Amino acid sequence: MNFSYSDKVQQLVDQLNAFMERHVYPNERVYEDQLKALPDRWAQVPPIIDELKEHAKAEGLWNLFLPESEYGAGLTNVEYAPLCEIMGRSLLAPEVFNCNAPDTGNMEVLVRYGSPKQKETWLRPLLDGQIRSCFSMTEPDVASSDATNISTSIVRDGDEYIVNGRKWWSSGGGDPRCKVAIVMGRSNPDAPKHEQQSMILVPLDTDGVKIERMLTVFGYDHAPHGHAQITYNNVRVPAENMIWGEGKGFAIAQGRLGPGRIHHSMRLIGAAERALELLCKRVQSRTTFGKQLSEQGVIREWITQSRIEIEQAKILTLKAAYMMDTVGNKEAKAEIAMIKVVAPNVALNVLDRAIQAFGAAGVSQDYPLAALWANARTLKIADGPDEVHRAQIARYELSKYRV
Repeated sequence: MNFSYSDKVQQLVDQLNAFMERHVYPNERVYEDQLKALPDRWAQVPPIIDELKEHAKAEGLWNLFLPESEYGAGLTNVEYAPLCEIMGRSLLAPEVFNCNAPDTGNMEVLVRYGSPKQKETWLRPLLDGQIRSCFSMTEPDVASSDATNISTSIVRDGDEYIVNGRKWWSSGGGDPRCKVAIVMGRSNPDAPKHEQQSMILVPLDTDGVKIERMLTVFGYDHAPHGHAQITYNNVRVPAENMIWGEGKGFAIAQGRLGPGRIHHSMRLIGAAERALELLCKRVQSRTTFGKQLSEQGVIREWITQSRIEIEQAKILTLKAAYMMDTVGNKEAKAEIAMIKVVAPNVALNVLDRAIQAFGAAGVSQDYPLAALWANARTLKIADGPDEVHRAQIARYELSKYRV
């Protein structure tokens, strides 16, 4: 495995780092100030976002996540990894480059499984950044970590499907630009367990779609993006909105979540890197009990342990990306599961140390550490909780030594 950068990737790394320094970091506070000044934080988007997107488009830093050159930058997972890591240093950055969840996963679904009409209607506007989307899979009434529990019904009625169910954590559902949801539900209840589910496109302005409330994450509402609880009550959509075919929902979910999991891991490494950078700068600028914080043994141990953990996570992520590129997502499933466990925990460890070094300032809105921590903590649950991935890893390992 060779993880050195090609000339193309090195150029993009340099370009992206320069863009972050010039445009993203200085505008994180601008974004927050503009958001607070809006009369309705759920009805408008801070204008700085569109300004930054236009800059990113102009510099060719757009849709970098898609390996298909017809739609994206034509990068492999290994090539995209350092770029995604850089974006992960800021919660603002992924959207600026149109590389933000859940749109990335939804675009990948449409690229791989969508019909020509679905691509024209929904994929093209998503690729252009004209609209946003949400992914309605998780439900409040069942343990959704087991996707076969999903109980929303998708029933064929002539040339239409009728959707009934209640979803939550449909991230992005509160965004005024969010125009469509990919909804997972049970269409074939009598089929084998992994062929009962389907995924269907539901425009959010369809009769019967109701956003019940927006959920918070450790007190953050993430407006205007947000996390929606949505009720689908006798929602009728054309049969042509079915993605791939009835009973393919579980297979699509597996195809969607593999790249999504590694993208989350890449971004988490970026968050950890930024936390370590802020920690190192902070402890060299503060003095307690007659000497710099950086001279305290415990602080140096935090720095050492953080660097070791980040490097370990980075190498494992790159290995998983390499396997996805060379042998496919299915063969890389153990490595994807491992990094999905490792990355959030490493990011949380490093962020926690940085917050401790900052003291009270670390938990405030004056620095990005608290928001990055809240985001990282959710990723021990999102795309499958740690415990599910750990169980899978043990199963894969045991299968090597069956007697």
